[in-house]
Order: sequence, then structure tokens, then C-alpha cells
Amino acid sequence: MRWGRSTTWFALIVSVIGAGRSVVAQTAESAAHQRPPPYKTARYDEDYRYLSDPARRDDFLDAAKYVPLDDGHEWFASFGGEIRERYEYSQNSNWGLGPQDSNGYLLQRYLLSGDLHYQDTFRVFAQFMSELEDGRVNGPRPTDEDLADLHQAFFDVKMNLGAKDSVTARVGRQEMYFGSQRLVSVRESPNIRLSFDGLRFIYRSDWVRFDAFATKPVEIKDRYFDNEPNPYANFWGLYGVAPVAFLPGGNVDFYYLGVENDQKAFQQAKAREVRHSIGTRLWGGVRGWDFNFEFVYQFGSFGSGDISAWTAASEVGYTFAEAPLRPRLSLKADVASGDGNPKDSTLGTFNPLFPKGAYFSETGLLGPANIMDFHPELELEITKEVSFIGDWDFFWRESVGDGIYNNAVALARAGNASEARYIGSQAQAMIQWKMSRHFTATAVYAHFFAGDFLKGSPGSDDVDYISGWLTFRF
Repeated sequence: MRWGRSTTWFALIVSVIGAGRSVVAQTAESAAHQRPPPYKTARYDEDYRYLSDPARRDDFLDAAKYVPLDDGHEWFASFGGEIRERYEYSQNSNWGLGPQDSNGYLLQRYLLSGDLHYQDTFRVFAQFMSELEDGRVNGPRPTDEDLADLHQAFFDVKMNLGAKDSVTARVGRQEMYFGSQRLVSVRESPNIRLSFDGLRFIYRSDWVRFDAFATKPVEIKDRYFDNEPNPYANFWGLYGVAPVAFLPGGNVDFYYLGVENDQKAFQQAKAREVRHSIGTRLWGGVRGWDFNFEFVYQFGSFGSGDISAWTAASEVGYTFAEAPLRPRLSLKADVASGDGNPKDSTLGTFNPLFPKGAYFSETGLLGPANIMDFHPELELEITKEVSFIGDWDFFWRESVGDGIYNNAVALARAGNASEARYIGSQAQAMIQWKMSRHFTATAVYAHFFAGDFLKGSPGSDDVDYISGWLTFRF
């Protein structure tokens, strides 16, 4: 295993941890009355204008978060970054099929962003990235390594329509995510996050948000500044979010998403795909309960045939807020259609488009296509800084005529070798330590128990998976 490229970074992280924890300890008393905003899923959503008041600067890196560029503070800049060092190891990767790794591998992610604002009407955001892979027996996967590139670069023009209403036009390379990130995600768990090139309009009011966009997904290449919009794919859509008056604490998402791929592979065939997704999501929480239900129907064309696919996803949880460790118990259940008859002209396999990188778990063994799952989960707050999540997920094929797909929506096993429906189950335990505002450490262990469907084909071993990562953000 080659660790040379990461040794310097580990030394830097250790030294910054020491400095950061020292400063945090010195300023804890003064900061007790105010908490800085958390880091967002997309870094461009963060707003540090509150730091224009010098009295609110309690952190040793606050000087980089708000930089006034003129006396009137009409022009200002903000800088941010991330270092993530992640180790992964799988025993019997891909259920034992193919070359195996004996000692794991290291994934490294480095992000640096700059955000330039003029008042509340104009901004330019740019984010550079470098992702490295060391020691993987088969070499880097498509989402593992990109030596250096421009991950995001866009400008916003915002027009205020009233006290609370505004329209923003965003042009350029950008991350996008909607709802629970089931269909459109930043793809956080893999080493390389996902971005799109295109145009986006964002309407906001005090009760609704509406997005309209036309984009092309960015194609990852592994050298220097060579990424480009995928010439064979297009992605467009409309997405709205509003509260639900009849349901206390409830909200509704409603959306249309369209995708075109010149070559898309499923078990049935590889062909040109034009797919339209119409969906809705009902979500919220009240009195300790939280809920999240989502329903999608897909139609369109695949080669010379049609598409008719669907999914339904649900999650219901309850938090015992007054109990020790604040336990949250939840139950998830999902079903995504498969292709009932691969020999006919209609494709029934659901396409999750651009799903989150750890859809069911960090292992990425299975993705949300031709699948049913039943997923109980327990969350515990060990301390205010340390949390634990334990879950057990059970998987079946929705259609025995179709195969199973991995998290990248690539066929992992053809379905014609077995009539068995049960794929297997997976237990996973995750512990996360928020060491400070800037540092988070996470460790995961998972075990996949192969079921009847896998045992009927080559590569049917149980899988053990271990990963751990340290993240620094500013």
C-alpha cells in the first residue's frame, strides 16, 4: 500500500487539530451565547455576513470567512475548504467475485472554495478539488481519483421582488441536491462529489421555493483540469417545496425530472434512454415524530421500446427526547421496480438518476433499482459530541426477471440465473465524533449476509466492510 502522498497531510491535520482545539478552549466562554452556523451540504449555501460584526468573531479561522473589500462592505469575499482522509477495506468485495484487496486503500479529498459577493445582488463562487486514491488492488474507480480540477464555478444574479420574494439566475458549474437526495445528490460519500454544467433559476418566497434547471452532468477525467460536460447526457427539471396547511409540521415537494443518456445499460439491453420522472414527497415532524414519504413514476423511451417504472420510499421515526441518550427509533421501507420481462420492449427497471453515494449504506453494494428493503434503525446521542447509529437492512428483488444493481446503477448480478427473490441482509454500525467545529471523525463497520439469490450464482460470500475517515472543514 502506498501512503507517501498522504503522510504530509496527516502531519498537517494533527498540528491544526492541536492549534484549533487550543483556540476553541480559549474562546469557549465568550462563544457560549452564540453558535456559528453549521457547515451546509453545499458550501455555497453558507452565509457569513454576520461576521461583519467583529465582536462575533470567536474562531481562529473567522478572518477567512468574511473579508470586506471596501469601506462600505458592499463587496466582500469568503473562503472555505475541506480535507478528508478516508480508509476503506472490504473482505469479499462484491461478494467475493473478482480480484480481492488484502489490506484496504486510502481515499483523499481536498477542496478549496472562494465566494465573492456584491451586496445581495451578485456573486461568483468557485471551488477547486483534488482527489487521490492509494492502494486499491484494481486501481481507482471512476469516483475515486481526479488529480486537480474545477469542481464548481458559477455566478448568481439576484432580483428581489419584495420583502421576502426573490428570483436568482445561476449560470455555470454547480452542485445540486433536492429533497432527501434520493434522485439528485451531491454524492458526498464517494471521494468525488457530483456537479453539473448549466442554467438554474431559483424562486424563493416566505412559503415556497421553486427551482428550474437545464444542465449536463460533469464527466470526471483523472488528470489536470480536463473535466467537461458529458456530451452524451442531459438533465433538466422543475422542483418545488411548500408547507402543507392540513398537516402540522408537514411539507410537500413536487417535481418533474428529465434525463437523456445516449447509452444506458440495464439487464434488458444497452440503448438510448429518454426518461421522465414525476414525483412527490411528504415530509416533516411534530411532537417527537418525523416522517418522510416519497413516490415517483417514470415513463419515456428506451431504444425502440417504452419505459414504465416506479418507486415508493418511506421513513417514520420517533425521538425520545427526555430519555437518556435521546434514542431515535425509525423504520424505513423502500421498493423500486424491476423489469418483469427483459424480452419484451418495455423497460420496467427504475432509474434513480443521480442518487446519494451511500443510498442504503456505506458499502455501496446495492442501489435503488429492482429492490425492496425493510430497514429498522436506532440512533443514540452518547454525548453532545458523539453519536451512534445501528441498523439492519433486509433486501429482496422486486422482480425475479431482473438482476440487482449497485449504488452506481450498474448491473451487479444478472437475474436469469436464479428464481430466488431474497438477496440478503446487512447490519451496520456507525459512530461519529464531532471533535470541534472544524473536525469530525467517523468509523463504520458493516457485515452483509448473502441470501438465496446470491448463493445461486458465482460470488456468494458474506462481506465484511470497514471504513473510517477524518474530515477538516473551515
